[in-house]
Amino acid sequence: MVRFILAFAALLAFAFPASAQQKPYEPQVGQAGKDVIWVPTPDEVVDRMLRMAQVGPNDLVYDLGAGDGKIAIAAAKKFGARSVGIEYNPDMARHAQGNVVKAGVEGKARILNGDIFVTDFSQATVVTMYLLPTVNMLLRPALLGLKPGTRIVSHDFDLGDWTPDRKTTVRKNTFLWIVPAQVAGRWQMKLPLPPIERHLDLELTQRHQDVSGRVRLNGVPTQLWEFVLAGDRLSFVVVDTTDRENEASLYFTGRVVGDVIEGEMTRGVGATRTTIRWRAARVGT
Repeated sequence: MVRFILAFAALLAFAFPASAQQKPYEPQVGQAGKDVIWVPTPDEVVDRMLRMAQVGPNDLVYDLGAGDGKIAIAAAKKFGARSVGIEYNPDMARHAQGNVVKAGVEGKARILNGDIFVTDFSQATVVTMYLLPTVNMLLRPALLGLKPGTRIVSHDFDLGDWTPDRKTTVRKNTFLWIVPAQVAGRWQMKLPLPPIERHLDLELTQRHQDVSGRVRLNGVPTQLWEFVLAGDRLSFVVVDTTDRENEASLYFTGRVVGDVIEGEMTRGVGATRTTIRWRAARVGT
């Protein structure tokens, strides 16, 4: 009887080998996930997304919803960046990490098994996404809280009323946003320009990267125009009316660091051109 049982067990092992019982995991297009179904991003779109974000060797790319890992792999292999993919499905995450190894970029790319709403991606310089509109909107507060200058690229779906800094439509939409610095509030500075020192008082309002405001020069309202905010870099123009006989425009460029903005200001052209450093501080915060 014992011999019969052993022989029968051997026959089963021969008929149903372990390899047949445990097939390698293969993801299926359309399979359900926690927040989205899995649909791979076409290779040409992956390339476009990373080029739009100007990914390079100094970047740390986080791909939210990594799937089979192709975006994280491309960021490392084709653009030289470090990359991290976050994938909720543990089987998919293992599969994607296997793809990382096969691509020979395990030293630069890795796949984490985690939840994009829990896993910390605050160190990213670039974030890539192919999610759904509802998921994008749930992520938007965290994305807006990233370091100013961080580039965000989304395939197919936007971020509501946060206007993209760039959009392309080839096969499907691809959107790029640059996380803006927070400049809303009141700013003051002094400009040591002859014949008198100028005191500038700026009051700015902001909706994402769209900024408007009012300005007073030595207590007198004047024009503020061409305000552009891109990440932590800004530029704007103020009309200098303190010297009525020599009215001119003041061209400002600068960088926002918390409650301070520093940069260069140019007044005039040609032989009368003057360029000085300027520093503004946020007040009343």
